[in-house]
Parts: sequence; structure tokens; C-alpha cells
Amino acid sequence: MSDRTTEATAPPGLSVPPEPALPSEGETIPHGLGATLPPADARAKAEGTFPYASDLWAEGLLWAAVLRSPHAHARVVSIDTAHAREMPGVRAVVTHEDVPGGPLRGHRSADRPVFASDVVRHHGEPLAAVAADHPDTARMAAAAIVVEYQLLDPVTDPEQSFAAEPLHPDGNLVRHIPLRHGDAEATGEVVVEGLYRIGRQDPAPIGAEAGLAVPRPDGGVELYMASTDPHGDRDVAASRYGLTPEQVKVVVTGVPGATADREDASFHLPLGLLALHTGCPVKLTATREESFLGHAHRHPTLLRYRHHADAEGKLVKVEAQILLDAGAYADTSSDALAAAVSFACGPYVVPNASIDGWAVRTNNPPSGHVRGEGALQVCAAYEAQMDKLAKKLGVDPADVRMRNVLSTGDLLPTGQTVTCPAPVAELLDAVRDHPLPPLPKDTPEEDWLLPGGPEGAGEPSAVRRGVGYGIGMVHMLGAEGADEVSTATVKVQGGVATVICAAVETGQGFATLARQIVQETLGVEEVHVAPVDTDQPPAGPGCRGRHTWVSGGAVERAAKMVRTQLLQPLAHKFGMSTELLQIADGKITSYDGVLSTTVEEAMDGKELWATAQCRPHPTEPLDAAGQGDAFVGMSFCAIRAVVDVDVEIGSVRVVELAVAQDVGRVLNPGQVRARIEAGVTQGVGAALTENLRTPKGVVRRPDLTGYALPTSLDAPDIRIVKLAEERDVVAPFGAKSVSAVPVVASPAAIASAVRAATGRPVNRLPIRPQAAVVTDPLPEPAPTGQA
Repeated sequence: MSDRTTEATAPPGLSVPPEPALPSEGETIPHGLGATLPPADARAKAEGTFPYASDLWAEGLLWAAVLRSPHAHARVVSIDTAHAREMPGVRAVVTHEDVPGGPLRGHRSADRPVFASDVVRHHGEPLAAVAADHPDTARMAAAAIVVEYQLLDPVTDPEQSFAAEPLHPDGNLVRHIPLRHGDAEATGEVVVEGLYRIGRQDPAPIGAEAGLAVPRPDGGVELYMASTDPHGDRDVAASRYGLTPEQVKVVVTGVPGATADREDASFHLPLGLLALHTGCPVKLTATREESFLGHAHRHPTLLRYRHHADAEGKLVKVEAQILLDAGAYADTSSDALAAAVSFACGPYVVPNASIDGWAVRTNNPPSGHVRGEGALQVCAAYEAQMDKLAKKLGVDPADVRMRNVLSTGDLLPTGQTVTCPAPVAELLDAVRDHPLPPLPKDTPEEDWLLPGGPEGAGEPSAVRRGVGYGIGMVHMLGAEGADEVSTATVKVQGGVATVICAAVETGQGFATLARQIVQETLGVEEVHVAPVDTDQPPAGPGCRGRHTWVSGGAVERAAKMVRTQLLQPLAHKFGMSTELLQIADGKITSYDGVLSTTVEEAMDGKELWATAQCRPHPTEPLDAAGQGDAFVGMSFCAIRAVVDVDVEIGSVRVVELAVAQDVGRVLNPGQVRARIEAGVTQGVGAALTENLRTPKGVVRRPDLTGYALPTSLDAPDIRIVKLAEERDVVAPFGAKSVSAVPVVASPAAIASAVRAATGRPVNRLPIRPQAAVVTDPLPEPAPTGQA
């Protein structure tokens, strides 16, 4: 039996590694919704045989290199490519003069050029690209391009951006959202305030960007790359190349994981230009440094909050100012700001709110879509405020949260009614009641339990344990009027089903889900998911778990249409409706047992197929007061963090994270748990280690040595204590996305636990050691080592 998912394909003259080994004969593989069906590509990825873009090859292949700006802000006086063009083996050099013109078209704006022309606006911005016979030649030729700069003072503080000279023809303000809800004059008996800063997290993909461009006989080009939005990338490329969309084809190769928009235009657009100029296939494999410089990062954010509550801790009003650093270009900053402002009060009932949010341009690296964008930043702030409120009232932090949690039927500050399941109280109860982990032992044999790890500088007498909470919420699908639609085709012939859908498998499990849907609906065990390219109808970008909803919904509808085609002749023959027939384990039976046959016999050699679309109900943009039904659905997560802190040196060890999450319906238990664990671990990085430093706008140490990703040794014990399965009736299968919301909640929970351990405010992520140091004399430790 063969089960395969999205994989790299190659045009004539290209080669890919051999396909992965198949399951051994007789091996039993579960199938259908609710089963832990293993990903079809898992073995190939584990064995290193899975084909990625960097593995592709073509006859007559040229290699590309991109020249990037070493400055954050400078005027380009001249670009001299003569030396590069004269080098042996160099086949083409392209600059802004070789682009048909105009900026890129982003999700909400058109503001980024393919190559800088008169001004460079961030460190690493592309200025030129080279194609040569050898990768070393391409790199040397790119280095030989002489650019004369007139250095300009970079604007790196987003607060200074408001008064600074325009950094872009569109100005420095990307968007301002003033949200006003309820009584602007309302006040509470208890008031707490805070100022918070969130750092720049990099998506740090496991594989750096790579791609291959192949010219076509019709004057067009084919792009082979790890795109997460192939039709969007195709349309951008076509507009920049001066071609029609039909002349550009994007073929999705193996995606080495994605926690953000996987492909940045600065990588694949130069490739296509070089292929069109040379008439040869051109390949680019980015270095890790180029990857850091080229793709977008999480928005660094400055947040000011004031919470008003009554004497019992019930929230009366929330005031906030949220400032997102968009970097040099707008990209998806408008969407991130909408999420940040809309969820600025968190999953709590807030009758009155006054929120102002801004996204501004600076000369820092561009910010864009990273899992939980906007929601993560505000979650860290509003949960810190809840801790402050609990401390001021002298009540348990979990209790003050429980008094305010949101539930189905409540209003968001945007005026939208929460119509989806919102079991926030149930989630908080689950993590609060989960048994705490044992305390560390003060014995030499157990030193590895101390913050700092083996041979660390920590002392048991200085270790303090803290328990904290974080409750996060995210929206699913797009927002503010985004047209969310996906198309899928299901074909069945000879006992084998094929799913054709342009939903990219980025590691979120869509290809596995599509197989399960068809197995469940049609009783066909062997299901193939076709490779993705832009010859297929669009399915939209692979973010916010949207493919589970819209693409999974499209696959389900197409499979049900095929099911009707299959059952109608039998139903007509036996004088019954198709609803009285069921399919299970490859057999078709009637309710009364009169009819019993196999799916293969019923097919009788025919090919059945159907195409269907899924389009959720429309949303609307936020109005001038930040009001509107901007979101289709939401998901929620509660996390309790337990940390050990060495309060003398400020080192933090996350001991355990207990997670309770609203998932709607578990479609694949193994994948749901894996996605939650991965999201939590990404949140640990945001909380403790990950911060791409950019002094004066220049990325410092853009490599995996200077950028501290959490390793397996840093991953805490993750306890998934509850998966709330209250189905969302408007979602296909009732399921919700699962990977984004634990990323949002875990940094807030860890910061809350560090506050509990140290008594320090902890108002910055990632948490710096000095923020966890207690300078006051330490009390004598308890016998267990906990104060």
C-alpha cells in the first residue's frame, strides 16, 4: 500500500531523490478521522531522503547569489556591476534597472521593491543578483559589485518614527487603529499600570531558503520553492516580471517546516529574473546568514497598559497603547495590528476599553507573519496586568482570572459576539487543578535539575520556585473581510483515491488530514495527495491553521459528492435513499443488512470525481472606532508554568508547562499533541532566549550561534492535561486550529511564574537574567530548596 503526501516534482531534465520507502507488507496503519495516522513523509524526513528545494537539479544549471546592503539606511549613489560582469563564468547580473518596475504587492500594501534603487531601508536589503556557472563564482561576483553609499541616520526606535523624516514614499505610519468600547469615562476602584517590551523573534526555519527557476518556451518561468502561498507568490512574481499569471508557474517542493510565511520575495524573485535573462535554470541556496537577513520576523512591540477593576477584582476598563515595529516595509503589519488591538484585553470580559494601536516603519529588518502575530505580544502584557491586579488585591492570580474569563455569548471589545465555543473557565480549572511537579532535590546527583544545567553556576540555596498562568486567544482564518476560500478535487478509481488541493503541507498535517477525510467518507484506504502547483485552483496561504478549516472543508465536500455518485446507483437499485447506506472498512451496507458489497465492486472500474469549494461566512473590516465582526472563529488555551529561578544569577529553568486547550474536535490525536508541544516550545524560546538583536538597525550575529534557539535540553516537561472538544458548529468537523494559541500563552505563563518566584515585575520578553535577580537578602531556604 502506498500513502504519499506533497513532495517535490521535477520538469524534464530535473531530478529528485528517490521516493520514500513504503510500509512493510502486512503493516497495519490506522485510518479515518480520530485515528493517529502517521504522516506519510515521516520516515523519509527521519531518514534524510525527503526531497527539498535545495536537492533539485537541472541540466545547464546556473547558481545565484544576492548582494545585500551592509547598512540599515543609506542613499545609493551608484551601483557599478562592470567588474562582476567581466568575471569568467558570470552569465548575468541584474539590478533594479532590470525589473519591469514598481514595488511588490504584499497582503495589504504595495511598498517593497525587488531591489533597492535610490535608498536602502534595512540591513540585508537586496541590491543586485548574479547568475554564474559555480556557486563560489556567483558569490565572488556579487561581492565584486561596487556600491557607493551615502550613509543616513537610521530610525530604529519606533517611538521616534512618528516625528522622523519619511522613510518611505508612503510615510512612516502603516496603520492606526483607535478602538473605543463602552464608557470612555469609566474608572475602577483598583488601578494597575505597566510598560512592556516584546523582542524580535525569528521564525528560524529548520532549512534555509532555497529555490530553482526554470525558463519556459513561452517566455514564462517556473519557480520551484517551498512556498506556503503559491498563488500569491505567483501573482507577485508575474507582476514584477511583466508577465501574465499564466506565464508563471509555482511548484511547491518539500517544505522544511514553517512557523511563518515560508518564502520571502527577496529570495525567489531574483531567481526568476536571472532565469529569464539567461535562458537557463538558476538555483539559489541561501546561507543561514542570508536567511536571517532576508525573511520577516515577529514584530517587536512596545505596550502601555492601565487596568481598572472593582474591589472584587472584576474588570471595569482597560486602556492600552500598542506600538508595533513594522521594520522597513509594511508586509503583514496591518493584519498583526488588527489582531493585537482586537485581543488587547485577552479572553476576559471587559465592559469598557480604550485601545490605540499603531504600526510604524523603521530602519529595522521587516516584520511579518509569525505564528500568533499580534496576539502573543498583547498576551504577555495583559497577563502581566492580571498578576499585578491579583497582587494589589491580595488574591490568588488564578482566582482573579477566573472572575473575569470570557465565555460563549460575551462581547469582545470590537463589539463582536463570541459565537464559537469559549470554554476558558474550564481550561483554567484544568491547569490549576493539575498536580504540581515534585520539588528539586538538593543533592549533587540531581544538579542537572538546577537552572543553568549540568556544571552550571547555580546554587540550590538560591533557587526559588514559581507558578504562573497564561491564557491566550487567537483568531482562525483571515480577518477584516479577507476572502477565505479553498478548492479541492477528489478522484477515485481502482480502489485508489487522489486528492488535488493547493493547500501546502508545511508540517501542520493537512496532507494527513486530507487522507483521513477521504478514508472516513469513502472507505478507500489508499489515498494519495497530489503535489501542489499553481495549475490547481487556489487554496490560499498556509497560516493560522486555516487549511484544517477551509481546505479540509473543501476536501470533505468533494469527497461527499463522490460518495453520492457512488451510492446513488445502489440506492436506486434497491429502492432506498443514499442516507440509508453506510461505508465502513471498504464495505457498503444498508441499514437493514439487505445490501452488502465492497466499494471496489460498486465502483466497477469507473472513475468518480468531484470538485468543491469551502468559503466560511464573511467578515468585515474594523471601523473608525475599532468595531466590527472581523473574525470567523477563535481558539483558546490556558497554561500553568512552573519554573525554578536562581535569584542570584537570574537563570531560569522551566520545570513544567501544563496545557489545556480548546480544540473543537480531535481529528488526529498524535498530530494534535505534537502541534501543541511544538507551539509551546516555540513560546519557551520567545520567553527566555530568542531575540534577534539589531543595534542601530544592523542584525547582530545572524546565525544559530548568536541566535539562541531552545534545544531538546531546554524543552520543559509538557503536560497536556485537557483537550476541550466542544465542536464549533460552523467549522468543518467542528475542529479548531491548534498550533498558534500555545505559542501565544506559554511566554506569558513563564513570565508570570518568574514573577511569582522573584517578586520582580518581569516586563520584557525574552526575560533577561538581570530581570530575575533578587538583590534583597535572601531568606533561609526551606528544607526542600523552595522559599
